[in-house]
Amino acid sequence: MTALVTVGATVLATPYASAAPVGVHAPDLPEAGQEAPDGERSPDRAERPSPDPTAVGPASSVGIRLLDAPVERRADSRARRYIVDHVHPGTTIKRRIVVQNTSEVRRAIAVYAAAADVTTEGFSFAADRTENELSSWIHVDDGKLQLDADQETELLVTIAVPAKAEQRERYAVIWAEVSGDGGQTVRNVGRVGIRVYLSVGPGGEPVSGFEIGRLTGSRMPDGTPVVTADVRNTGKRALDLAGELRLRDGPGGLTAGPIRAEAQTLALGGTTTVRVVLDPRLPDGPWTGKLDLASGWTKRDTSGTLTFGAAPAAVSDTSDRSDRSGQVLTGGLVASGLVLVLLVAYAYRRRTRHPVPA
Repeated sequence: MTALVTVGATVLATPYASAAPVGVHAPDLPEAGQEAPDGERSPDRAERPSPDPTAVGPASSVGIRLLDAPVERRADSRARRYIVDHVHPGTTIKRRIVVQNTSEVRRAIAVYAAAADVTTEGFSFAADRTENELSSWIHVDDGKLQLDADQETELLVTIAVPAKAEQRERYAVIWAEVSGDGGQTVRNVGRVGIRVYLSVGPGGEPVSGFEIGRLTGSRMPDGTPVVTADVRNTGKRALDLAGELRLRDGPGGLTAGPIRAEAQTLALGGTTTVRVVLDPRLPDGPWTGKLDLASGWTKRDTSGTLTFGAAPAAVSDTSDRSDRSGQVLTGGLVASGLVLVLLVAYAYRRRTRHPVPA
């Protein structure tokens, strides 16, 4: 029997106005650990609209958090936010979650599992209640809730893996959803969820690993310095990368950081670029940079010398001056040509009015 430890903090979501069905393919959002360390908000793939100003009644919201994780994963930061595990075929695991109604009125809240995947675009949520193999194995006790204002309840999530399940990693999300009417054609819908990363196979857990490429410094068109590094997933599990960049030995002994660095979920064999945007006032360098990244308990780092180059503002000003010079030159040529034409016309008219005697 697996021993569990208590983890997690509640993540909240407020319903948004949507003319489409709830949960239309959601994007990767800023990783938890900032405002929402245990769940995912799910707006439409398109830009999230403002709440419907004509909605009837107070705005409603829902919170969810993971209550426990395996003791052997207590050092794995991902396991405190998501359900992350490796099990043998035929295994059943259970996790407790807490769902909370943070609105001012009694609300109906649906809790259910739905499909997800990890692609080149990151962790991808399926639309509405779309099912996949993993979500079909997940059962939420009492998934239809009626909660009073500020009431929370604990639910048990059971994942029963079939004995003949194939060896590979699978993905899903456990959603808590609340909705209300905001008019005849608009629904206010909000849902938050907990990701599930479940590896299935015999033996021990597949190895997680990644490689960080060379650090590169450059400037964006507006002169803002940025540090980039390519990262490749060399292991057998998807990765959620986050970490910090530090700069030292800068001009005059300056230092900078730590500055947070993160990237989208990285699929098996996938590659992504980590970008860290810095303060525009940062000198060109040289600097010694060190980037530390981790996905759970898998950690890597890389160091290197960085320079950002001269700010492009001077180049832009020179270009502008060249453009203006060209405009003045062109204008002058046109004006000269116009004067010449007028002089010729004037001479011709005088000649026709006052012919020269033969």
